[in-house]
Amino acid sequence: MRELEVNGAPYRVDADDDTPLLWVLRDHLGLSGTKFACGIGECGACTIHLDGEAVRSCVVPLSAASGKQIRTIEAVAASEGARIADAWIAEQVPQCGYCQPGMIMAVSALLRRNARPSDAEIDAAVTNLCRCGTQPRIRRAIHRAARAGDGESG
Repeated sequence: MRELEVNGAPYRVDADDDTPLLWVLRDHLGLSGTKFACGIGECGACTIHLDGEAVRSCVVPLSAASGKQIRTIEAVAASEGARIADAWIAEQVPQCGYCQPGMIMAVSALLRRNARPSDAEIDAAVTNLCRCGTQPRIRRAIHRAARAGDGESG
């Protein structure tokens, strides 16, 4: 039995220590916003925050998450995710939308530690894959969200 803090709430989870955190979140806790895609930590659809850092939950075992603060898209969407989502819509980023929760989690972590990232810093920090090829729009949306965080308009 493991105790977890997810989105500020305590949970007790009965799962094997090597169970990927992705499956704990989705199957044990019912938090389905975190998506499964590649299963090997490459694409980023499963990105969450673990102690404030963006991590790929499909390769983080339950044992590594115990005692750490876990945030999922459900919590971020209700807070700083709104300005990111507004920027996403303004720049017409979403296509199929499957990668978006993980992408927004990666962007949220970036903007928390770097309020005005350069293109190079965005490219280094947001390595999530978008099969629809909207990376140029994503970069513009990140800049827009950064400006919105400063109180500037569009």
